[in-house]
Amino acid sequence: MQDSEQLTLFKDKPTLLSKRQINILHSSKKNGTAQDDSRSYLKELGIEIVENPQPIQFIKNSSEIVHRWSPYVQGFSAKFVQKSFDRYSDEYKDPVIFDPFAGSGTVLVQSKLNNYESHGVELNPLLHFIAETKINAWQVNDERFLQISKNLNDKHIFVAPDFLKSEKHFHHDVLHNLEILKGGIDAFQPAIEEDEKIKNLMLVAFSSILIDCSNLKRTPCLGYTRKKNVNADTPFILFRKKINEIAFDLRVLQNKYKKVSKKGFVFLANSKDFIHNTLYDLVITSPPYMNGLDYVMNYKIEMGWLGFADNHKKLKQVKDEMVVCDNVSKGLIKNFSVKDKRYTNNWIEDIKSKIQRSIKKRGTYRRPDMPEIVHKYFDDMYKIMVNVTPAIRSGGRFILVIGDSLIADVYLPTDLLIAKIGTELGFSIEKIEKVRNRRSGQVRSYRLRETVVTLRKE
Repeated sequence: MQDSEQLTLFKDKPTLLSKRQINILHSSKKNGTAQDDSRSYLKELGIEIVENPQPIQFIKNSSEIVHRWSPYVQGFSAKFVQKSFDRYSDEYKDPVIFDPFAGSGTVLVQSKLNNYESHGVELNPLLHFIAETKINAWQVNDERFLQISKNLNDKHIFVAPDFLKSEKHFHHDVLHNLEILKGGIDAFQPAIEEDEKIKNLMLVAFSSILIDCSNLKRTPCLGYTRKKNVNADTPFILFRKKINEIAFDLRVLQNKYKKVSKKGFVFLANSKDFIHNTLYDLVITSPPYMNGLDYVMNYKIEMGWLGFADNHKKLKQVKDEMVVCDNVSKGLIKNFSVKDKRYTNNWIEDIKSKIQRSIKKRGTYRRPDMPEIVHKYFDDMYKIMVNVTPAIRSGGRFILVIGDSLIADVYLPTDLLIAKIGTELGFSIEKIEKVRNRRSGQVRSYRLRETVVTLRKE
């Protein structure tokens, strides 16, 4: 066989390894670290990375009011955003905040809790809807919300899109009860503006329980699991629990945050070409990582049930507009590879060459076009950064939570490359803080990092 090799681990137990497994076994990066592989880049930038462990992951939001209304495994924590606000509170008395990758609205919600004006852009229509609901439904009467959600019409049954009906996704009886719930929400006809917000809150609650009602798990990629025990009445139980949670939060908001007057705005748009009509003091965000995590397909269940995509073609259309990840369509990368005007720098070209040589040496790789995928990622990020830079006030800051990568045994210092792009756009690198260690998906003994890059506009 060309793609496999027999390695005898025990005399009587020959083990057949794939070419990929052999490459991992023989990897030159085993037990390596991002710290060692970053030295030359750091020297050129003239900076050092500071150790500053802190709660950065979205899971920390599961107990925070409003933030907990919907799960979003790729996001960062509200505590991190608050820490950023507190750090610069003396410098920015009444800051305007922006997030070019708004996601489910962590930055926007935390801004509103602090009575700061905020703006965000989100390309995924599901996440845009969730973020918009989170920042615009604070004045809903909790008793009316509870009453309406308890008396939904159970005769109007929603028909789920065909691509969501697989038994692999949902048990038949669970699927039927989800269709009853969704049908009841759809049948509710808002009589006043508040009712429209109530309907949106019910849809957010419904979307938040879908994975827990399914045979799927998101850790962080969406995949199947056999370890879940989902009963027919699980949708009703989880929906009621989420409704009660949201109602509780509404009471807290209306009692403790009465003086909040600043608005939050989230736009369904692409940050690469979004037209900025506001000046910002702080840009806080976490861009997609250069890895195999699909930021659209990972939410296909919720997008399908809420009507934002009824087939995989529509999901792909959204994905193709986003900052590229390493499972993007080959056609998109082929078109990019022949473009004349593309951002690049000497680091990108050197890394592309190393990846190309590594793939050739391996003899096979899941994406032979990986050098161009890497290039497009930074071209996309450059477009977003160059677009927002004029809208940041002098003395303003661009704060990014970023993870690095190991691709075909080639280290990719994403954080340092973003910092380098920042210097080309007129920012100074104020600091780069390592907040936690990560592991490479391919070479588990290789230590990657997650960092916070803080750029200051001069």
